[in-house]
Amino acid sequence: MIRVLIADDQDLVRGALAALLSTESDIEVVAQVGDGDAVLPAVLDSDVDVALLDIEMPVKNGIEAAADIAAAVGAGKTTCRAMVVTTFGRPGYLRRALDAGVLGFVVKDTPPAQLAEAVRRVHDGLRVVDPALAEELLFTPASTLTGREAEVCRAAEAGGSVREVASRLNLSAGTVRNHLSSVIGKTGTANRHEAVSAARENGWL
Repeated sequence: MIRVLIADDQDLVRGALAALLSTESDIEVVAQVGDGDAVLPAVLDSDVDVALLDIEMPVKNGIEAAADIAAAVGAGKTTCRAMVVTTFGRPGYLRRALDAGVLGFVVKDTPPAQLAEAVRRVHDGLRVVDPALAEELLFTPASTLTGREAEVCRAAEAGGSVREVASRLNLSAGTVRNHLSSVIGKTGTANRHEAVSAARENGWL
């Protein structure tokens, strides 16, 4: 049996994925969690073979959770393999997920039989990537944002004036403006709102 963990912050999605996979004779859903920080403890506690991770989750996102799993594998604590199952089929997310050690990346509208087969292939150590997304990745530039620029973008995305963003990050307003100006240049957009939106759409945040 392939022992599977499902990590998604939406109860209905977790339940639906668990119900679909539980119909397979060789797959058993042994754990379900609702945030990224709970992934690794559940992987270790339940001796999970394959972890299905959403990207947008509280506390830690799925990519960060996948990196935790990869580190634990490197330390000899688990042999679990990670795959992303997400609504957010963005090339930037795919690139970051692969860098974090993820073997599979599929979208949530993948047919049940294909999802089950993806789980089996990832369990066998094979890479499975949504073909349309893989093709798009070839034509999408890697993120050129610095860590601080990405942090400023995420804070700006939450709303508020430059001064309010600066206050939340304990930076000066001038520093925030400089970072946002740099992001505008890197995304080829006209203002900070367009820049943040472009960075998000590219999967850079």
